[in-house]
Amino acid sequence: MALTRIDLEHPSWLTAASTIAGYLVILAILTVALFVVPWLVFATL
Repeated sequence: MALTRIDLEHPSWLTAASTIAGYLVILAILTVALFVVPWLVFATL
């Protein structure tokens, strides 16, 4: 069963992609806030 272009244009694919993108953005922000910022603070001391 192959996916066609019509299958990929369904709004559920956009919702799934947006959800994954949102989680990745949140994960990146939390990683920076919890690891990079403290490392920079302690590196400057």
